[in-house]
Amino acid sequence: MQGSANLNIMIKAARKAGRSLAKDFREVENLQVSMKGAGDFVSKADLRAEEILKEELMTARPTYGWLAEEGGEEAGQDPTRRWIVDPLDGTTNFLHGMPHFCVSIALEHKGRVVAGVIYDPAKDEMFYAEKGEGAWQDNARRLRVSGRRKMIECVFATGLPFGGRADLPETLKDLGRILPGCAGVRRWGSAALDLAYVAAGRYEGFWERGLNAWDLAAGLLIVQEAGGLVEAIDPEAGILDSGEIVCANEQIYDGFAKLVRNA
Repeated sequence: MQGSANLNIMIKAARKAGRSLAKDFREVENLQVSMKGAGDFVSKADLRAEEILKEELMTARPTYGWLAEEGGEEAGQDPTRRWIVDPLDGTTNFLHGMPHFCVSIALEHKGRVVAGVIYDPAKDEMFYAEKGEGAWQDNARRLRVSGRRKMIECVFATGLPFGGRADLPETLKDLGRILPGCAGVRRWGSAALDLAYVAAGRYEGFWERGLNAWDLAAGLLIVQEAGGLVEAIDPEAGILDSGEIVCANEQIYDGFAKLVRNA
């Protein structure tokens, strides 16, 4: 796929931040780490990656707004566009030496995500999409969601609450409804990569509550452009505002979403 100038900027920035993360990952035992909250961490690697992304993206598009996990929100001169960035999704994996983490960058225009990039530096996998242009991986390999039609054949992904988060009872109820009728549920610790894997057909679906806009923005577009259906768990809510999501291929979406919603 021949991407737009903005998409090429995003891919370049993701690779540069990814190289920094890969270097820090090799020296993870020596990283300085601090607590953000119960069971939630920030490291020098997060901060370095975000600095790289901000320099690359804001130098190229200085009038755009900015929303990122560590740096917070900044209004831009152009009120219709902003970058939504997670410099290191999967921080706990990273800090425990598990090679499953990513850089996530989205571009929002007038409240809608129009471009998204998710880069996994440990596996050197790049997932990307632009609105109306399909979803792609690495060297222009088209992404399509899985074609499985039977729930019992499907593998789903989710996140599990940690550190005393309040959504544990709901998640346990979800698992009680979903596990008996599927081939398995995975919890790999990176919502952005979970969404990329749905787009690539590796999972049939994904759901989670209690997320942030930077966890979701790039991945929701990539899933949509790969042919998946994506909504908030409350179908009347906005995904980025509510921080919750359910997505799957078209064939099993209705049944899967009903189980998640306990409908």
